[in-house]
Amino acid sequence: MSENNEKKVHGIVAEYTSVDSLLNACRRVRDAGYKKTDAFAPFAVHGIEKALGIKPTVLPWIVFGCGAVGAIVGLTMQIWMNSIDYPYIISGKPMISLPAFIPVAYELTILFAAFGAFFGMWALNGLPRFSNPIFTDPRFDRVTDDRFFLYIDAKDEQFDEAGVRQLFGDTGTEYIQTVVDDDSSSKVPKGFFIAWAAVIGLSVIPVLVVLKMRLTKSSLPRFHVFFDMDFSPAKDAQQTTTLFADGRAMRPDVAGTVARGDMLIDMDYMTGIDMEALTQVDARRAERLVRSFADPSPQQEGEQPPVADTEETSAPAEKTAEETGVQEEATGETESAAPAAAPSVMDTTPWLTQNPLPLNKQLLERGQTYFGIYCSVCHGLNGGGNGLVNRRAQKILATNWIPPSKLNQPTLAQDVYPDGKLFNTISNGIRKMPGYAAQITTRDRWAIVAYVRALQQSQNASINEVPAAEREAILKQQAEVKKQLEEQAAAEAAQANAEPGDN
Repeated sequence: MSENNEKKVHGIVAEYTSVDSLLNACRRVRDAGYKKTDAFAPFAVHGIEKALGIKPTVLPWIVFGCGAVGAIVGLTMQIWMNSIDYPYIISGKPMISLPAFIPVAYELTILFAAFGAFFGMWALNGLPRFSNPIFTDPRFDRVTDDRFFLYIDAKDEQFDEAGVRQLFGDTGTEYIQTVVDDDSSSKVPKGFFIAWAAVIGLSVIPVLVVLKMRLTKSSLPRFHVFFDMDFSPAKDAQQTTTLFADGRAMRPDVAGTVARGDMLIDMDYMTGIDMEALTQVDARRAERLVRSFADPSPQQEGEQPPVADTEETSAPAEKTAEETGVQEEATGETESAAPAAAPSVMDTTPWLTQNPLPLNKQLLERGQTYFGIYCSVCHGLNGGGNGLVNRRAQKILATNWIPPSKLNQPTLAQDVYPDGKLFNTISNGIRKMPGYAAQITTRDRWAIVAYVRALQQSQNASINEVPAAEREAILKQQAEVKKQLEEQAAAEAAQANAEPGDN
């Protein structure tokens, strides 16, 4: 007892051998008015908190308060950022759009509530606590096996060592022990501070590395934890590789297979040629065209890749132009001075006479868009053949420049130059004009054809083609303009005939 009197008393603990005896002792201690108590058992005991008189925890209110703060912080942050500090309209939503702010506010509500539950539990339980004076009792180790302990803290207002011992004795316990300070030193070992300082120092290194990477430039690749696709063995089309037996990086299509959705190929739509009629005129050429679309593999026996135009149309026409010096028209045919040259350039290809796509406003608007992107640079927005490229060529006096065709000229009219042939010209090119099949989809090329026809009709249309409801207004407007011009001409003539002294 003398040794215990020299040490600080933290409380008194009693040992019990069953759950019932522990619960009875808890009730006696509760009824006696003690509040700073605790019970220890090797497993959870149902009703122990009621037996000890433990009140409901305030932790739910802490969690609720932290969650409310998180929601307010999330909403305030978004309102300030999006509506006050940097007003920015996103997807047409108003500046303060609560439905759009819900995800961030919800996430911050959960985050703050989780922090409140975690750190609130620590605070209410007095954690972290690395040691407890009750651990000084060697018999307390059996609390994880087959013993139950009841503890009354010395900080309780009614604590009296003699009275507590008598109360525990009345509960039927055979072991009562005063809990005093441990004999071990209360000083924290220096090694702990050294290790803690080392951890803090090492944790600064990643931060410094990140700051260096953010503020400096390097020719070395980024550091990769997972390489993903950044270091994949990518090969260009004309390079060699060891992955395949033939050493080619560019793989040909598998023989006998087609892309999904391409099982049926409308050759008329793809080429602008009436394939049934072509089969009757030139079966071999029709077969080559079909084979080129069905199997784009290299041609056998040195055959040239087929194009939609006839072999007799392109090469002989260019040769005739060079020999005779006659200017080629947009049709690709040559107006030769010698009548004998006409049969060599005659185009016998059965072109489609009509656009295979249904003409509507959407198709024409699509054609206008792509005409403005690809065609207007040479032909001009109005198809007059005086686009930016042509004007530049004239400005620098380019000697080898062939002016682009005027799309409203009679030789490009639909009855002379069918829609299929115009489609083929867009696809494969002619003279200085390159082919655009690789850049413009088939449907969009047909849309350009439709828009070119609309341009031609708008520039070559007569008054009789205007709807009757609008024709009268146009005629009236023309009459007014004509009258104004006549009055202006009369005034200028009168002024010219007037004598100088009359002014």
